[in-house]
Amino acid sequence: MNRFWLALVSGIALAGSSLAGSAQEQTAPSQNVVSPSPVSPVSSMSSVSSISKDAIQPVDVDSETRLDPASLLPDLPSLPPGKASLIGGTIQTLDRVRDQITVHVFGGGKMKIFFDTRTHIYEGSRQASTSDLHPGDRVYVDTILDGSAVFAKTIRLKTTASAGESQGIITSYRGDKGELLLRDVLSPLPLRIRITPQTTIVHGDHPASAGELVSGTLVAVKFGPQQDGRDVAREVSVLAVSGGSFTFAGRVTALDLRLGLLVLTSATDNKTYEIYFDPSVIAADDNLRQAADVTVLTRFDGNRYVALSVTVNSQGQR
Repeated sequence: MNRFWLALVSGIALAGSSLAGSAQEQTAPSQNVVSPSPVSPVSSMSSVSSISKDAIQPVDVDSETRLDPASLLPDLPSLPPGKASLIGGTIQTLDRVRDQITVHVFGGGKMKIFFDTRTHIYEGSRQASTSDLHPGDRVYVDTILDGSAVFAKTIRLKTTASAGESQGIITSYRGDKGELLLRDVLSPLPLRIRITPQTTIVHGDHPASAGELVSGTLVAVKFGPQQDGRDVAREVSVLAVSGGSFTFAGRVTALDLRLGLLVLTSATDNKTYEIYFDPSVIAADDNLRQAADVTVLTRFDGNRYVALSVTVNSQGQR
């Protein structure tokens, strides 16, 4: 961290100054010593050489005066109390010097978020670090106000989508041009995707036709090489159509009761799903928390999964 290195350099500089001052006091001649009579240049050079060899000796710093770099790192205050808000988006910029990221928030807009050693970073279930963060990464961030700044308590890297894959809602499809407009679930900007006769379209485990690519349909897209500056779909999978009911079972990855957002990692396909709910309709008790094992009955409303019921499975509680 930059604050650590600044503190370390300052501490070493101060320690060096103290040791140098101590050495000067030990080697300074007494004021009562009479100056020697003039000597020949050769004798003078020999004397200087002899004094230099004797004076330049390693300084033995005992264990009591030896600096501990960790002790130079200032203690950070505890985070202020309050509920965290869950933010989903993609990292636009990453500044490791100022310890901040700028996130393109799902639904539009940007947000500057600060982090430091108090921030926990995860990639899946693995503990990660700031070196694992890169521009373009998809993240979920548990944020809290620290004064006037938005601070990241937890950053979770979304690992289900990789380069060449996307998931989102169809905004429009023009069959005459083979052009699919897709709103990616974690990007504020729509994707323009080319559909060709070679594109495979499936619904579940059955072949489907381009006629199912209607507005409001949730799809997953795998890309092939770009042509004419546009992404070409190699495969389009229809995941959900408006009004359809779906049941999810898995572990809660993130939860924001104030926003009514539950992020679930499915035990079936190990993918991450965002499920929205109305806190006034879905009663949430203390058992509904992060890492809880749940079963959620949902309806896809053409824009997102909406929870009809949430059941906490007792065997999965911690």
